[in-house]
Amino acid sequence: MHGSVRAFGIAVLALTLHSGPLAARSLDEIKAEGALRVAMTGDYAPFSLRKPDGQIVGADVVMAQSLATALGVSLAIVPTSWKTLRADLEADRYDIAMGGISVTEDRAAVGNFSIPVLRDGKRPIVRCADKDRYVSIAAINRPEVRVTVNPGGTNERFATVNFPQATLDPHSDNRTIFDEIVAGRADVMVTDGAEVDYQSRLHPGVLCPAAVPDAFDHADKAYWMTRDPALKAAVDAWLERSLKAGLYGKALTDAASHS
Repeated sequence: MHGSVRAFGIAVLALTLHSGPLAARSLDEIKAEGALRVAMTGDYAPFSLRKPDGQIVGADVVMAQSLATALGVSLAIVPTSWKTLRADLEADRYDIAMGGISVTEDRAAVGNFSIPVLRDGKRPIVRCADKDRYVSIAAINRPEVRVTVNPGGTNERFATVNFPQATLDPHSDNRTIFDEIVAGRADVMVTDGAEVDYQSRLHPGVLCPAAVPDAFDHADKAYWMTRDPALKAAVDAWLERSLKAGLYGKALTDAASHS
């Protein structure tokens, strides 16, 4: 993403606010303190992407600002990572996480999910010359195939379970991970379809979705938050209105078009 979604005056908080687990803030406390802390990884376009100047832009920045406005508070974006996302929630470093988060049982065990924002699934992205080669899990799960993975999220989990025979190559920076395929250091990455489509548009004629008939799996994406029933009710009510009004779809389209 080289352009930007509409910019807002948003504070970016360091992740040194607290050093250990604390009681999560209630909705009343969020309103009393006047700021909603929204965690984003900043490495998953078109949902959230950190620019060179540190600003995080993307569809979920727009949605986060809309939610904060609906709650009558300011927005503070809290940088996080896929590896620390759960620990940061448990340590009360943020109130809600946005940015393409898949609904999983282990995450649901420690926090509430909003109603889904979309449904997606894992698909391979490859060099365009290989788009008819890596079209199944079996075709990827071979010793000579190099699969690049970003540690800590569902992509790594999927690769570990489904590609035990392949060579898995962890790459810690999700913003540059697709360059590994472009440069020939990796053959394939399996990630959510929205990211596959986005990255193939960023690299026309170089990176392509593999010609799979369907995604390898399907999962909902939603916003993940602390276990305050009042906060979940408020988020769900706002999100239902926003989805009906087409705000989320427009934010995704705008983010993709400004890349």
